[in-house]
Amino acid sequence: MGAVFDILRDNWLLLLIGQYPNGPLGGIACTLILSVLGIVLAFPLSVALALARLSPWKLLNWPATALVYVARGVPLLMIILWVYFLVPLLIGHNVSGFVTMLCTLVLYEGAYLAEVVRAGIEALPKGQMEAARALGHSHLGAMRLVILPQALFNMLPSMLSQFVSTIKETTLGYVINVPELTFAANQINNQLLTQPFQVFFILAIIYYVVCWTLTYAATALERRIETKRAGGTGQRGAAAAPVVVQPVAAEP
Repeated sequence: MGAVFDILRDNWLLLLIGQYPNGPLGGIACTLILSVLGIVLAFPLSVALALARLSPWKLLNWPATALVYVARGVPLLMIILWVYFLVPLLIGHNVSGFVTMLCTLVLYEGAYLAEVVRAGIEALPKGQMEAARALGHSHLGAMRLVILPQALFNMLPSMLSQFVSTIKETTLGYVINVPELTFAANQINNQLLTQPFQVFFILAIIYYVVCWTLTYAATALERRIETKRAGGTGQRGAAAAPVVVQPVAAEP
């Protein structure tokens, strides 16, 4: 155990920010930045794919369905390699491993979040869409103003859980030299050579602490949403309850 603390004491800065400012930003900072950007940029794509999958127009439905099934059915490592070799061909010059991994996460997480968004929309009562259409909204207007705000609010815990998965998926950036946390741990292991168990034990603990914290936050958020939803249902039920008037006996 003493060796673990010695490794942390000597290499905590490398695990935190990599070789920055003498090199690229790495470590935990790179992992979190990559994960946040991946989720944020994948979110608009996921909404577009979900709406396309729910669309009655086959010209939108079929390509979106094919993209979602391919992205979800192929290993992430395979998509990383596809993007790594395809993006330079499309734009005419090489890109960094960070950009390659970011493009991969946007595509991969967009496909997974699309199913989360679609499930959230389909979980709403059908009367929501019918009421919006009755008020004069178009299909897209009803989706934008009525359906999506409710669905996205209910999906916040699932999206936070997907963010946890994204953090773990960034470890595969190691194969294309992305300077994230696993890459930094491997640099430490190459320097020490004789303590691989201690180094990767530290790596596992760091991932566990970060992911457990976010998972706990997702659970707390889900409970808060359920409480708010139950409270709102209770208030609406109380408001809708009929008032029963008991007959009063006449005084003698």
